[in-house]
This record gives sequence, C-alpha cells and structure tokens, in this order.
Amino acid sequence: MKTFWQQLEGTTDQILAQVARLIDEGNVRRVVVKQRGRTVAEFPVTVGLIGAVIAPVAAAIGALAAVLAECTIEVERTTPESDASSESTAPPTGSAQ
Repeated sequence: MKTFWQQLEGTTDQILAQVARLIDEGNVRRVVVKQRGRTVAEFPVTVGLIGAVIAPVAAAIGALAAVLAECTIEVERTTPESDASSESTAPPTGSAQ
C-alpha cells in the first residue's frame, strides 16, 4: 500500500461530498482540518465505517470549514502499489503524522 495526502478545495458542500465519496471508496485513513498551516482538527477514519458514524464527522468538518478563515481540508489516502502510478496526487503537505 502507498500512502499519500490530498488537499480538497471548493465550497463546504463540495468538500463534504468529496470526503463522503472518498470514505465510501474505502481508501481514506485520516481527515485533517488545517487553518493557516496549523492542524485544528483531525478525524481518524477506520475501515467499515457506516453512515451513522460518518455523518457526525462530516458535520464537524463542514462546521469547521464554514467558520474558519483560510481553512484547508486534507485527507490521507492509501492505494495499492499497482494503482499508485495512475493516481493523480497533490504533493505532500507536511509530514505524515
């Protein structure tokens, strides 16, 4: 498995839709909300989360993104080594925590 970071951009609704899609794909390990480069919230995502558990996490991410100025959302994703070369990824942003 290869681990990489992806920064999500867009409106709060677009970001939440992207996060939900990625979680449904099952390759997200962590969601991090940053403000001006500083981590303000981090949500671990375990394999097998159901909608009832994802909903509060998505609501918290949306609320933080809506109230924080200069907020970025980053997701730590995994992909099998064979698929890694075909993925388009953003450059790493900071160290893997």
